[in-house]
Amino acid sequence: MALQRALVLERQHELTIRDIDLPADTGPGQVKIRIHTVGVCGSDVHYYTHGKIGPFVVNKPMVLGHEAAGTVIEVGEGVTHLKVGDRVCMEPGIPDPNSRASRLGLYNIDPAVTFWATPPIHGVLTPEVVHPANYTFKLPDNVSFAEGAMVEPFAVGMQAAAKAKIAPGDTAVVLGAGPIGTMVAIAALAGGCARAIVADLAQPKLNIAAQYQGVIPVNIREQDLAEEVSRLTDSWGADVIFECSGASKAWETIMGLACPGGVIVAVGLPVNPVGFDVSTASTKEIRIETVFRYAHQYDRSIALLGSGRVDLKPLISETFAFEDSIKAYDRAVEARPTDVKLQICFEG
Repeated sequence: MALQRALVLERQHELTIRDIDLPADTGPGQVKIRIHTVGVCGSDVHYYTHGKIGPFVVNKPMVLGHEAAGTVIEVGEGVTHLKVGDRVCMEPGIPDPNSRASRLGLYNIDPAVTFWATPPIHGVLTPEVVHPANYTFKLPDNVSFAEGAMVEPFAVGMQAAAKAKIAPGDTAVVLGAGPIGTMVAIAALAGGCARAIVADLAQPKLNIAAQYQGVIPVNIREQDLAEEVSRLTDSWGADVIFECSGASKAWETIMGLACPGGVIVAVGLPVNPVGFDVSTASTKEIRIETVFRYAHQYDRSIALLGSGRVDLKPLISETFAFEDSIKAYDRAVEARPTDVKLQICFEG
C-alpha cells in the first residue's frame, strides 16, 4: 500500500481530492498502469448523489472511476503479452477464475466479481493503479486514450447487440439516447442492423445520436413512437428493441414496438419492478434478453475502434483536469441535455 492522491467519495454528497492508501505493489500476473483518462459514469454519479445502488452501499471512503485508459509502467512476473510503454484500457470487473460462472464463460455474473468503484472496491481516479494483466488490453496506435476510456461503456452496447442475435438488415429501436443508449445504437449498427430508431425526450441528445449514419431520431415529446415504428416498418414492427432508459413506463408499451418473433433486450435498470405484458409477449413469441455489464467484449470493441468503423469521439462532451474532478462530477449531476460523456484527464 502507498499513499496516492485520488478523488474520494467520503460519503453521500461529499467528494474530496486527497491522499489515500491504495495498492502499489505489482504482483505476478499484474501490471501497473499510469492513468491518463477516466470517464465519468452514471453509476459513479449515483453513488455521489444517493450513496448506494441496490445492495451496494458506500459505508466508507471510496475512490471513484472505472472507465479508464493509460500506459503500462511496470510488468509483473509471468506477464508476456504486455510491456512497459504499452497504451492500454482496462476491464474493471475481476471475477473468481475458479467460480462456476467463470467456468461457464459468464464471468460478468460471478457473485464474487470485484468491480472498480463498486463498494467496497476502490476505483481508478488516481495517478497509478495495479491491475491483472489478463483484464488489461493494448490499444491500437490509432485509438486515443480518450477513446480507450470509452471502451468500457461501449462494451455494454456490444453485449446488448450480441444478446440480441442481430441478423443483417434488422431494424432496431433504442429507447433512451443517453451514453449507453447511443452506444447500443452504434453497436447495433456495427452488428448488422440497417437502421436504429433512437427515441428520447431530449432533442440535444437525439441530435448527437443522429450524427451516426443509420440512426433515425424520434423525439417522443413531438412524435408517437409506435406510429413512427409502424410507418417505418410497414406495420410489421422492429426486429430488436433495446430498452436503455431504465424508465418503468417504457415497459407499458414496449411489446407493441416489436415485430412477431422479435426480441427485447433490457439494458436500463428500472428502480422498481415493472409490469410485464406476458400475453402480448407470448402471442407474438417475443424473446426477452437481459444484460449485466459485459463478458468477452473488450477485444471486439477495441477491434471495431481500431478498424475505423466505429468513432466514439463525437460522444465526448467535455474533458476536465484531474484537479477539477469535483467540478466534473457536479457537472454530471446537472445532467445537461447536451452532455453525453464527460471525462477526466491526468495529462495535458
